Formats: sequence, structure tokens, C-alpha cells
Amino acid sequence: MALKYHEQVDRDNTIKLREQLSELPSCCTTFFRGIEPRTSSRTRIAYAYDLKVFFQFLIDQNPLFRDRSTRDFSLDDIDRLSVLDLEDYMEYLKYRKRTTKDSKGNERITDVINSRTAIKRKIASLRTFYNYFYRNQLIKNNPAAMLQMPKLKEKEIIRMDTNEVADFLDEVENGEGLTKRQQVFHDKTELRDSAMMTLMLGTGIRVSECVGLNISDVDFNNDGIHIHRKGGKEVTIYFGDEVESILMAYMEYRKRQIPENGSEDALFLSLRNQRISVRSVEYMVKKYAKTVTPLKHITPHKLRSTYGTNLYRETGDIYLVADVLGHNDVNTTKKHYAALEDERRRSARNKVRLRED
Repeated sequence: MALKYHEQVDRDNTIKLREQLSELPSCCTTFFRGIEPRTSSRTRIAYAYDLKVFFQFLIDQNPLFRDRSTRDFSLDDIDRLSVLDLEDYMEYLKYRKRTTKDSKGNERITDVINSRTAIKRKIASLRTFYNYFYRNQLIKNNPAAMLQMPKLKEKEIIRMDTNEVADFLDEVENGEGLTKRQQVFHDKTELRDSAMMTLMLGTGIRVSECVGLNISDVDFNNDGIHIHRKGGKEVTIYFGDEVESILMAYMEYRKRQIPENGSEDALFLSLRNQRISVRSVEYMVKKYAKTVTPLKHITPHKLRSTYGTNLYRETGDIYLVADVLGHNDVNTTKKHYAALEDERRRSARNKVRLRED
């Protein structure tokens, strides 16, 4: 029996994590086994990459561990590190050299310049690592807890305006702004692309949730799609008439496609008749968006932000927006739509009359 999309992703990430663990200290196996019940496979992969950078820093930059093998680090070594050592690591993350190998096995050195956001993520991974061992009384010191995280500037949330959404969907349908080469492929993918973009803009689902859809996940009787959310939660998201119309047309087309083995159930297929990938959808959004909104960097996540903005403007219900978008904490939603909340508060200033005219 074929695995569901999210099950296949978890399987692939588990295999990747095992490969990463072969290059990390043995204590990391204990750490990843301990956090497995409450983290996604994707999160664990990110932690593994971040920890690999940390131990390489200790080998390259800390005299105590010069020429040490990554596999040789013990919990005693981790316990010996001070806040100053970790502050050196934060400084190191701003700019570092990375050694990679090309397809022929030749080493290549590249410069890595991390943003404050990237540094904060790597330090957050290190904190989780230290917190686990400290909480389980396997180390006596927790210098990561005393690190001051870099301050991040509040970024303006990029989203498409109403007219830009209309222009974007028109471009997906007609492809007039595409290159001649892109238009050749557009003739074959127009209906699929229109269905995907309309669905994402009309429901706010994540790109991973979109590519993970199976044919059986679409319910036209109730106008809903069954999706697998981050954290393992399965929910039904409902769609409107515009989404229903294009999805029905696409479903008729999808019935005539002959998928490759393993992709028989997939709703959206690539030109190779395999389940379409997240990267392909990211490229798809970029391709269409740059012709209608060249000054905005539009990604699949920006389509999600656009939907959230429109839903909040229409309903004024921040809790509904949080629920539909799948935010576990409504404060996450409030942070994203704070400007809109302020706009609504301003509009309320003359709503209550104290005296009759």
C-alpha cells in the first residue's frame, strides 16, 4: 500500500536524520530520540544541520577541541562550555567559511553570511539541545539559557492587494507575460496551475499541504479538502464557489492523466506525471508573480498571508483566522495582522455616539 504524502516525507526525513547522526556525537542520538514525540521530522532535520555547524565551530575555533573528531564529543565536553564560548559561536555565525563537495568529490569553499533570523534559529536549536540534557539532569550547566538572542527588526508582511490577486490569476490563466519557452509548458499546465493557485489563495493552505493532497481528499458535497497539518493534526478546510469551479474542471482533466507508480492518488501531478514537489510550486508562484508584482517577492507563503489578510478584513475575527490558518497560538496570528487590528480599532473611534445630534 502506497504511503500518504506526509508519511513519505517523514520516512525520507528519518533516513536523512540517520545519515546526519552518523556525523554527530553519540549523545545526539539520545537527544533526537527524546524530542521525537513532540517535534516534526522536518524540525529534527533542521536541528541536526544546526548542531553539525556548532560542533564544526568547536573543532575549528575552540582550542580545547582543536583537531577533535565530531563523533568524539561527549556530554562532559558540552557541560564544560561557558556562555562566552557560545557567544563566540554567535559571532562566528555572522560570517563563516563552508566546505562542500561537488558531484566529482572535489572540495569547494564558499562564504556563508547569516542573517539575524538565521542566527536566531541556530541559537534556538542549541538552546533546545542544552535544555533537553539539563532538564534530564545529564549535564549540570546550561549556558545556552543565558545567551541573549539577537534582536530582530519587525518586517512588513508582504501580501498581494486585491487588484494584484486578480492580475495574478489572470496571468496564471493566459500566461501572456511568460517567455516563449515558458508559454510552451504553460499550454500543458494552465488548468493545473490555475487550480493550485486558486486553491491556495482561496483557502490559505500551506504549500506542503497543497502538494500532499490526494484525489480522495476533495469533497465536493461539502466543498472541503481534507489536509494533514503540522504536528499531525488532520482537518477539513472549506472552499468557496470560485475554488469549487476550477477544481471541478481540473478533476475532469486529472481523470485522463496516467500517473507514475507511487503517484496514483496524488491530486496535482508534474509534467512527468509524478506528485508535484514543493520546489516546483515555489517556482510556479515566482514565475507568475514577477510579471504582475515585480517589486514584491511573492512566495507560496505570501499567498497564505494574502488569504489571511482578506479573511480578517471580511470577518474581523482573529480567532477564526488563526483556526483556518492552523496557528496553534492566536498570538502568532495577532503578530502577523497587528497592523490590520490597529486599522480596525481606528475605524471604531466614531462608532459610539455619546450624545444625539
